[in-house]
Amino acid sequence: MATWKALNLQDAASPLMEQLIFFHDHAMLVLILITTLVGFMLSSLFFNSFTNRILLEHQTIETIWTILPAIILIFIALPSLRLLYLLDEVNNPSVTLKAIGRQWYWSYEYSDFTQISFDSYMMSSQDISESDFRLLEVDNRTILPMNTQIRALISAGDVIHSWTIPALGVKADAVPGRLNQISFQINRPGLFYGQCSEICGANHSFMPIVVESTSIKSFLNWISSNSNN
Repeated sequence: MATWKALNLQDAASPLMEQLIFFHDHAMLVLILITTLVGFMLSSLFFNSFTNRILLEHQTIETIWTILPAIILIFIALPSLRLLYLLDEVNNPSVTLKAIGRQWYWSYEYSDFTQISFDSYMMSSQDISESDFRLLEVDNRTILPMNTQIRALISAGDVIHSWTIPALGVKADAVPGRLNQISFQINRPGLFYGQCSEICGANHSFMPIVVESTSIKSFLNWISSNSNN
């Protein structure tokens, strides 16, 4: 999760987030090169009093500074389009999770299993332990298996919410009367924190999301124990 004074993105916990970080670094490299080149040209103009008559009157330089930005945009657009298609791709999911945003908590349903549903509320400051994160811990965590293709169906019961987990590269709006679909895969165990990223009302900042990634065996044991209850 994000920590104090951290300037970089969170460590990736899914292949999608890894690709997002790669594209971010690629775009930043292009921006740094452009900024360096433009800054050098501006500084040289400030401290250089010479005038090139051929350069001012010739059309070659205008052709160059028209074509070069177009080429740079292509280098940014092609990886971006590839990443957009990867984010929308759904490859034979093994587990389906339905997340419903409500004022102001989350409801979860495991559609592949019978009678597996619960509400997830933020824990108050009086109930958390010293190892928990204030305003981020919930009473019922969302248990998901790692190294498994997961499909999440996102909706809302009242106003617009947004189900967001930065470490997984997942963000989808929860719109009343509509199902939004996202797909992801968690490649390591752990706890991954997120929050509603849509301004949904007075308690918008008090509906956190906690996903607990476990092994497939532990996930099935949790499913069986909750089914018996």
